[in-house]
Order: sequence, then structure tokens, then C-alpha cells
Amino acid sequence: MPSASVPISPVPEGQPLTLTDWRSAYGAGASPAHLLGALRQRLHGAASEHAWIALIDAHALSAAAAALEARAAAHPERAAALRAMPLFGVPFAAKDNIDVIGFPTTAACPAFAHEVDANATVIARLQQAGAVCMGKTNLDQFATGLVGARSPYGRPSSAFSSAHISGGSSSGSAVVVAAGEVCFALGTDTAGSGRVPAGFNNIVGMKPTPGRVSNAGVLPACRTLDCVAVLALTVSDAAEVMAVIEGADPLDAYSAFQTGPSHLPTKLRIGVPSVPVLGNAQGADPLGYAAAFAQAVSQAEVMGHTVVPLDFEPLHAVANLLYSGPWVAERHAVVQPLMDSHPGALDPTVALVIGRATSFTATDTFRAQYLLKAAQRDTAALWHHVDVLMVPTAPTHPTHAEVDADPVAVNAHMGTYTNFVNLLGWCALALPGGWAAGLAAGLDTPGLPFGVTFIAPGASDAALARFGLTWESHLNGPLGASGRAGTGSALSTSNHATSNHATSSHATDNQAWPASEPRMAIAVVGAHLSGMPLNGQLTQRGARFLAATHTSPHYQLFALPNTTPPKPGLQRTAVDAQGESIAVEVWDMPVRAVGSFLALIPPPLGLGSVELIDGRWVHGFICEAHALSGAREVTSFGGWRAYLKSLA
Repeated sequence: MPSASVPISPVPEGQPLTLTDWRSAYGAGASPAHLLGALRQRLHGAASEHAWIALIDAHALSAAAAALEARAAAHPERAAALRAMPLFGVPFAAKDNIDVIGFPTTAACPAFAHEVDANATVIARLQQAGAVCMGKTNLDQFATGLVGARSPYGRPSSAFSSAHISGGSSSGSAVVVAAGEVCFALGTDTAGSGRVPAGFNNIVGMKPTPGRVSNAGVLPACRTLDCVAVLALTVSDAAEVMAVIEGADPLDAYSAFQTGPSHLPTKLRIGVPSVPVLGNAQGADPLGYAAAFAQAVSQAEVMGHTVVPLDFEPLHAVANLLYSGPWVAERHAVVQPLMDSHPGALDPTVALVIGRATSFTATDTFRAQYLLKAAQRDTAALWHHVDVLMVPTAPTHPTHAEVDADPVAVNAHMGTYTNFVNLLGWCALALPGGWAAGLAAGLDTPGLPFGVTFIAPGASDAALARFGLTWESHLNGPLGASGRAGTGSALSTSNHATSNHATSSHATDNQAWPASEPRMAIAVVGAHLSGMPLNGQLTQRGARFLAATHTSPHYQLFALPNTTPPKPGLQRTAVDAQGESIAVEVWDMPVRAVGSFLALIPPPLGLGSVELIDGRWVHGFICEAHALSGAREVTSFGGWRAYLKSLA
């Protein structure tokens, strides 16, 4: 059994791992056909055991790579293509309850398997951004379970121990990310199905606020609670993927994207359980989870935060509603036709859990709704006293044998700190939190990964992601089980960590975090173009490149005198005057950053309305007419970049 520092299957030298790695490789000239072809060969030769249900075939991969190259060829240079497609050629996996054209959706039930003729919204958004789905991953059947053991396609194990469970229900997705077989994976998370396997495999599990990400094309477990989760090796990777897939969707009636804060306070009040539930259901703690959690809490204090012990009994009461209450009937609503027509098709434990739905009445449902509504009101008061909650992702890490001995009880215990989150409408971020003891427990490994989860109010996804990066920067551990080291600093035991924390969020303002508010499209024409001196004013505010295009043929361009760096002035012509189409780039910027950007724009320039060649109007740079008197007209060059090139 491998140790925490020696993974089961190290990632081959030269294979990109994180988003930064993949972008660097493509920026240096590598092709999707070459890199993804090599990855496919690796997966067909030595993929994680029982983690995949289906892998992309050679023909489909070749077609996907060719399509990407064709899209890239529409841009003047590779760098522009990578900006337009932020996930260009990046491989990912999808849990097999998410529809992907070219793969049957099985939900880990062969009798349910069916071909699909449309991608789930999240898949469509990822593919539009350039990502390539390498296959479908294993799961607890119908996403019912937190153990990863309820599938006819086999049982994945933790990437760190073949004796220990992978966690579920997004079992395969977590394992293939930990093993470095894909850059990221999609899971789903209703009761902890993205967070628990993340914790057991030393990776990041980002569970959004319910409704933030569309569930259209995702097989429901509990439709009113389901969330698509992102599993990745780093917080930054997870957040960038989330930025692509999030947003309102008319195809999902439960889509309810809300704006929220972009930052948490520098010094946090972190709520922790006053009496943590740790160890197995019998009270034994062979892996030393209590000590591991205490160490993680101490780390939060070292970072300068205040730890606030809280009574978690009200939250545990909410958690009990999920499987002990009528919400299990939502699962029954999905699989009832199959259970009626093929009663033996379901995993026995899954059938037992879902079968309980028939014991609840409509009266029970309303009573439970009343209880939940009262609990939502009462637990909301927590946020007057703390900024985030910090919990163990799971109370312990069971073995396969322990699950076999009592599958329902062990599974229920795994949801101690996860089941209540979606019922309360909150967001959560599962993060590596250190290591649990191994040798002392008689295992032949120095330890198993220990995970912590931070929980925040609904719509706080962006702020929680930024905090997650700060937490990650204080850890010194491997990326999953890939054999490669992370980039964070070592765990600090001095007050110096506080100053690191205070500056880290500002250092990452140019990262593509999940949106916390609407974004504004801005057309730039001169010194803010890609590669120009002032482009950093856009990227530092989280602006993203959207397109290189032109204005409508009604504009004139002038070179403004005595400006540093040199700047143009764009003016719309009179109705009966001759104009031209001028080259521009369209970027989108978080609304919260527009004010500080405006403050940097000197007269005679400003932001106004600019008509694009396709007839759309966007905000963009314009110039006061008086400043153009005596300025050199450079309209004939078609754009500022071409004019500057003529001067070289």
C-alpha cells in the first residue's frame, strides 16, 4: 500500500497536470491531438481501477482535437485562441449521471443505460470553452451513497489505499483527478457526494450554492437540492472551471444564480463544532481524525483567524431530514419506472434506501418542509457570529470491509458534516487539511489524506474560493496522488502567516474566480489591447478576453498627441459622414471593478457606447470631440495595432 508521499501511479514526466500546465504546453505550440492522444493511451493502458465506466475512442478524440484546431485557426495567433477558449484542449471527466453526447448515461445501472442527443448545459459550456471530455466516471448508483461502493462497475478505492473507500457518490471523478488522469472532473453533490471523495483523495471539491450551476441534462437525485460539483487538484483550477459552468439557465427551472460578496474579511471568525463527531459510529478513532482536525483548527488560528466553538446539534437535526425525511421520495420519483419494470436492476442497498420513499405521505412532506423552514431561519442566525464554518469533511475514512459490515450505517455516518448544507442553501469548499495517522493504527502507510470543509452562506461562492486559495497556500503537500508537489508554502507555526494571508487575496485579483456579480462587456481600441502597455489594467481586475472584432462602419480613429503611452481617440461619424470599421477587442469585467477602472481613464477619453460590426452595442472607449482637432487621423489603417506597426 503506497504512502502519502508515494502515489499509486505517478503522472508521467512531461504530462500537463494543472490548468497552468496545459495552457503552458499549448502556448508553447503543443497540439491537442498529440497531448490528448498520449493521455488516452495512458488511460487505456493503466487507468485507475474501477474509476471509469467509459473512455473516449480514438476517432472521437481525433474529431474533437481537429475541431479545436479549426476554432483556433479563426484567431490571428495562438495566444488569442487561448484567451477566447480558456479551457482549450484541457481534458476532463464527467460523472456518469451527466449527459454527454457520444457516451451513454448509465447512472451506474446497466438497465438504465441510454444514449443522449443533447449535452448537459455544463458540458456544453465546458466544450464551448475548449475542454475535452475523456470519458464518464463511476459512481454510487443513481448518486445514492457517500461510499463509492454501490456500483456494478466495481469499487474504486482511495488513491492512497486500496483498502479504503474512495468516497462517493462521485467516486470515479475524485480518483481520476487525484491520479492526474484528467485536469478536473465534474461530480454531483446533494448530500456530500463531491466533498467526501475530495477529502478521501487529497483534492479540492467545490460545491456551489444550489441553483448557481445548471442541472439541465443531469439525472436528478433530489432535484430541489442537487448541485454540480467541480473536483480539481487546486482551488484556482476548480474556481476557473466554476466560472465557465455557472450562470442562469432557462432549461433548468431551479436555476437561481445570485450575486454575492467577492471577498471575506481578512481576519475571519471561523465556527467549529464545540464537540466534534470524529471516528467511527462506535466512537473509535483508529486513524486519529480528532488529532488531525485539531491540527487543522490550530492552523486556522496561526493564520490569524478567530475560532468560535458552536453547538452543531441544530445542523445535525437538519442533516437527519435528508434521508430520514421525505426528500428520499425525490430519488424514488426518478427511478420508480425502472424499479417497477426491472425490480432487480438496482443495487440492493440503493433499492433499500430509495424504497423507503413509499412510507412517507404528503402530510409527512409538508411537516418536514415546516421543520426545514424553521431551521433555515434559526441557523441563519449563525452568520451573525461567524463568517464561515470549518468542519471535518467526514468523521473518519472507512475501509471496504467496514462498509460491507454495515453499509447503511457507515454511509449515513459519512454525511455528518455534509447532509445539511444544501438543505440550508449554503455553499461549501472541501480542501486538503493535512494527514491522518496511519502507522500508529497498524496500517502500512504513513498516513491517509485528511480533508476539511469550509461552509459559507449562499451566494458566497467567490469569497469562499478566494479564502480557499489562501488556505491552500499555507499547505505543503502533493497535488492529489500525482507525485507532484503543490505550490503552496509550508504550514507556518509563526505569526508571519498572518501577513501572508492579508496580502494573498490581493495577489490573486487577476484570477478567473467564480462570478460574484454581473460582468460588463467593454470594447477597447488602443493601449488596452492584448499585449499593449495598459492591458494589465484589465487583467488585474479580473477582465476576460471575449473576442477580437470590429466596430460598425461608422467610426474614425485619431492618434492623440502628447499621450503616454500613445493612445487613440475613437469617434462616431455624423449620420451623413464617411466612416470605417475599426479593429477592437471586447473584454468583460466584473461590475465591481468598473469603478476603479474608470478612475484610471484620463481625459479626453471615457467610456461610452460603441456599436460593433454585428449590430450590438457595448460599452467602450470614446473620445471628446474637442481633443481631435489637430490630431492625426489614422482611420485608414483599420485599427491602432496596424497604425503602430506602420511606425516601426
